[in-house]
Amino acid sequence: MARRVRDWLTAFLFTVPGLALFLVFVAVPILYAGYVSLFNWGGFGSPSDFVGVDNFTRLFQDPVFLGDLWRGLLLVGLSLGLQLPFALAMAVLLNQELRGRAVYRMLFFAPYVLSEVITGVLFSMIFAPDSGLADKALGAVGLDGAGGLWFAGQNTVLATLFLVMTWKYFGFHMMLLLAGLQGIPAELTEAARLDGANAWQRFRHITLPLLGPTIRMSIFLSVIGAIQLFDLVWVVTQGGPDHHSETMAVTMFQFGFKRYQMGYASAISIVMFLISLVFALFYQRYVLRRDTEGALTNMRGSR
Repeated sequence: MARRVRDWLTAFLFTVPGLALFLVFVAVPILYAGYVSLFNWGGFGSPSDFVGVDNFTRLFQDPVFLGDLWRGLLLVGLSLGLQLPFALAMAVLLNQELRGRAVYRMLFFAPYVLSEVITGVLFSMIFAPDSGLADKALGAVGLDGAGGLWFAGQNTVLATLFLVMTWKYFGFHMMLLLAGLQGIPAELTEAARLDGANAWQRFRHITLPLLGPTIRMSIFLSVIGAIQLFDLVWVVTQGGPDHHSETMAVTMFQFGFKRYQMGYASAISIVMFLISLVFALFYQRYVLRRDTEGALTNMRGSR
């Protein structure tokens, strides 16, 4: 009995610091944002003009916010359909015996180390109309008309922004997938090769299934990152032109710190939180469940 009490006390003492940080920096701000979202409040003094759910009603009638939802969904689709397959292809390539592969890994991962602000400023100069490196490079090969407004064009801004996002973040996913590839026993692929399986068959039936947990985690991080995207967009376009690159986080910042409509901005933050929470719970329940159950089984078996 004394040992059990001591174990519970030890666990409690180790849990309290993390729990306190969670309450102060996560739970309390979320609850306060939910409270503020029920008021028409400018951010000064105490919230007093209670409007109930009017901010949320207004939210889903706002074409800008509805556009944010659509653009967020589009960025998620592009990330999963283009960015992650590209990262996987590069991870598989750099997992081979190539001369100088350590240098290539460093070069591809380097953009992720840069801050979003540096990346935004860099590509703002690269894609500057007429004077930017992109337009000059196209002009040098005789494709003067292929350039354009890039970030300044309503039809090109989102595609250009996604190109920058891919350059910035694919290296992180590549290294994550590369770590997963290096955890696959070489004996399995060698045995399959000796049995006559070609490269595609080895990848399809051995590498891809064993890489499943890493891919699923990479998908989760990619989706959450696309939902919460802010820094890069704000530095490069501030949501323009005419809201065509705006995300939910940018809209929240615009209303909260530019227009001083903190109640409405808090409503946006609550919707962002709920979208992320529902996705995380659904993903954990139906996608990551097998991975977590396997990890718990291994932990119990090692005791």
